[in-house]
Amino acid sequence: MSVLRVTEELQHLGMSGYEAKAYVALVVAGEPVNGYEVAKRSGVPRSTVYETLGKLVGRGAAYEVRTDDGGVGYVPLPPESLLERMRRDFDRTLGTLEAELPRLGSPQQVRLVHSLAERRTLTERAEDVVAAARSALFLSGWPEDLDQLKPGVRRAEEIGVAVSTVVFGRDHDPVGWTTEHRYSSPEVVEASLGRRLLVVVADRAQAVIGGLSGDHAWGLYTDDPAAVLLALDYVRHDIAMHLVAERFADHGFDEFWTGDPGLRRLRELLWLSGDRDDQEWRTG
Repeated sequence: MSVLRVTEELQHLGMSGYEAKAYVALVVAGEPVNGYEVAKRSGVPRSTVYETLGKLVGRGAAYEVRTDDGGVGYVPLPPESLLERMRRDFDRTLGTLEAELPRLGSPQQVRLVHSLAERRTLTERAEDVVAAARSALFLSGWPEDLDQLKPGVRRAEEIGVAVSTVVFGRDHDPVGWTTEHRYSSPEVVEASLGRRLLVVVADRAQAVIGGLSGDHAWGLYTDDPAAVLLALDYVRHDIAMHLVAERFADHGFDEFWTGDPGLRRLRELLWLSGDRDDQEWRTG
């Protein structure tokens, strides 16, 4: 990990930009250094470097020491100790907020439906929904789009959440009770829809529904009961269909799936609407 990335992450945990740069400079030095050296190595202005070091000392992230020439140098709190201290502080803060913040809220009057216009925001909101699950979690998507969600899904399983996943294509690292979508290949489904769908539903209470294709992404988050139920039934329908297919595999299901005129009509309509929607999505 680069020095720039480390300083950015330290800022996320509460250090100022100057404090993060000075702390990293002390770690890299590996020996006591004075304020002038810290400024030179870190890019912190000389006019503020001693104030910055004083703040690090005040928060216990650095210490003043006497150097061999009788001057004052600075050494960092070892990184492992700093990270453990930050973890304890974060856990205490989070525990307080979990206990107190819900008490401040009024009963919700409005259901949420908000757009997710980028891949990053779509994935992050899906991670939020996964983390919120307490009883049941339903997911549907392509392996490459589900990968980022898997750490959170596994944590959900550890606390007893029942996870059901529909995956389009072979997933070599499946999560939950997984159903591989076999009727219509992933390539055919993506071509007919014009994108890869990602659906995540937690506890019949909230959902993320999105589409991804190349650099394009769209989606929405909702806790509206009607929209959540539609998303939930979309995933459950796929699972049920594959259970029926397996049960009646020896009784002509494949012929029914490929030859039934009603199903053929539905597939043709999907292709037609998919072409129009895809054009609107890419030009909208």
